[in-house]
Amino acid sequence: MVSAMTEIALPDALRLRIVGKRELATGIFGFDLAAPDGSDLPPFTAGAHVRIWTPAGLLRKYSLCGDPSDRGSYAIAVKREPCGRGGSASMADSARVGDDLSVSIPHNDFPLVKSPAGCVLIAGGIGITPIMSMIRHLKATGGRFKLYYCTRSPAHTAFLDELVRPHFRGQVTIHHDAGDADKALDLWPVLEHPTGEHVYCCGPRGMMEAVRGMTGHWPASAVHFEAFSEPEEQTRGGDLPFRVKLSRTGSIVDVPVGITILEALRAAGHVVPSSCESGTCGTCKTRVLGGIPDHRDLVLAEHERADHVMVCVSRALSEELVIDR
Repeated sequence: MVSAMTEIALPDALRLRIVGKRELATGIFGFDLAAPDGSDLPPFTAGAHVRIWTPAGLLRKYSLCGDPSDRGSYAIAVKREPCGRGGSASMADSARVGDDLSVSIPHNDFPLVKSPAGCVLIAGGIGITPIMSMIRHLKATGGRFKLYYCTRSPAHTAFLDELVRPHFRGQVTIHHDAGDADKALDLWPVLEHPTGEHVYCCGPRGMMEAVRGMTGHWPASAVHFEAFSEPEEQTRGGDLPFRVKLSRTGSIVDVPVGITILEALRAAGHVVPSSCESGTCGTCKTRVLGGIPDHRDLVLAEHERADHVMVCVSRALSEELVIDR
């Protein structure tokens, strides 16, 4: 996710029209986007996302949840976040059928890997969106999978009517916890014994951290994460401002509370490679030469955490962090 900027910053933009809008669950809205002239859209693969300029002028990342074989439209689902920066709220409240939006071509940081043993799909809340495209693809191609989908209640469960159909019998487990952590689904029996499957997890950071902890004995290449969070969700109560020193130039960049290292570096005019901007893909991995990182990613192995940091989400526990840049 990134903050507001001019629309010129999206060079691969498509101009797509909202041809459908509906409420999928409490506070979750589905949108269908198509070319105004009805032409086919660029292809995408299961797990892919697009970036959309929302009516509030904010650039937001949304997974495609439709069938990858459908070239006629893109389907996305947006959860209205009342405490966010306004991107999701503007989509839920202001975007209307007939409106045109600037949309990037699809990109995939969460690709589905073919595995004869099948897939374990774990979704929490709005994290079901990229998983739905995987399910549709696997169903169409005869792939094996089991879905574990956790939500607060049936009313908060997007795609519920579809997932409870006989079509998915024996492949889908839906669990409601009423917002009580003590009632969370116990995934350890599912993940205790690796048997060759690939695991795909998308949902709240707490869920992903738990799944990461339960898959430490799995091959790293078989466990995949995708995060969905507004920047505010990365902010913690004890956060303090700090400064980042770039070792190659000696430049100092201040990082206030509520702003990521990546955003602060960009604001100061520095070009930093990034992709997911949620601490799950590894693109912005940077060597640390001094200071103490406050790690908030789901990528770095324990032996990497002493001398690397993911600048898209992590912060510093020291007043200064020196990085190799």
